Amino acid sequence: MFQIRHLTAYLETLAPLSYQESYDNAGLIVGDPTTDIKGVLITLDATEAVVDEAIAKGCNVVVAHHPIVFKGLKKLNGKTYVERTVIKAIKHDVAIYAAHTNLDNVAGGVNFKIAEKLNLQNVRVLAPKTQVLSKLITFVPVAGTQRVLDALYAAGAGQIGDYKNCSFRVTGTGTYQPGENANPAIGEVGEYHEEAENRIEVILPTHQQAQLLAALKEVHPYEEVAYYLTTLDNTNQEVGSGAVGDLAEPMDGSSWLTYLKERMDLQLIRYTALPEHPVKRIAVCGGVGSFLLPDAIRAGADVFVTADYKYHEFFDADDRITICDIGHFESEVFTKELIYGHLAKKFTTFAVILSETNTNPVRYF
Repeated sequence: MFQIRHLTAYLETLAPLSYQESYDNAGLIVGDPTTDIKGVLITLDATEAVVDEAIAKGCNVVVAHHPIVFKGLKKLNGKTYVERTVIKAIKHDVAIYAAHTNLDNVAGGVNFKIAEKLNLQNVRVLAPKTQVLSKLITFVPVAGTQRVLDALYAAGAGQIGDYKNCSFRVTGTGTYQPGENANPAIGEVGEYHEEAENRIEVILPTHQQAQLLAALKEVHPYEEVAYYLTTLDNTNQEVGSGAVGDLAEPMDGSSWLTYLKERMDLQLIRYTALPEHPVKRIAVCGGVGSFLLPDAIRAGADVFVTADYKYHEFFDADDRITICDIGHFESEVFTKELIYGHLAKKFTTFAVILSETNTNPVRYF
């Protein structure tokens, strides 16, 4: 039987919580992680109606994109929709989990789903993040080098883009003299020793430091393991905001709008002036994306597809790019399909269900 903790652990391998923005509240919001899972309902927003749907369908876990609790709650007396949702979830033992900006900020996440819906090619992160990678340097006897490297690779180190098992090594001489309470694997207590060692360097995601160090210490032959761990300023092409890619074939502006409307199932599009040249490169950001406009322009995008643009922000296009505001709900609703695809494939012993509740608070006339 799978417990909620197994589900959340898996989701956090796809979208680590450390990748969420500082203002966010992703993770397990309501519920006991040791509870057995009966069924999972996937939604964009965890509203009171969604909790009702989960109860009716025998699901005791709701996985949402948007956190129902975004700011701190000081009281739980049912005066707001947030409080009523949390109270109902607790009363009926329904857990609520949110994968929000952490799912936005990974390759293959929310923005890559939008790119998939638009059939974009050569998709990459629009604004890669820095300081989410670290470098581990350690020193290993030559004979034990491969065993240590294999353990580090298995724990998540050595991945650079599409290349895995990446490392650097150089051979030198390590020296030490074991004290009387030491238990040296090589050498004798009280005797000065020189050993041919490899200096190993690997890159790793910063959030995996603890498990990498545990793996290192478990397989390293020395009683005391010497290592350096440094956070890097390198950009991580697999982590960051937005996405950018190219249409399979260029199209004129009018055809592009029709294509966008059909592919994203839109009722309307708010947009700035269309380019005179054919549309080819498309930048996307689910939800509020105005902060990425300079990145979209630098990437050479003809169009920036996002949501929640304010009136005066549209002027920032300045004839350098076309902004297409398609609505917050509409830009992220396919996140449900993204989460469902992962969970339905990973877990087959309980039901994984797409919510049928329309949580879009906006109506069109």
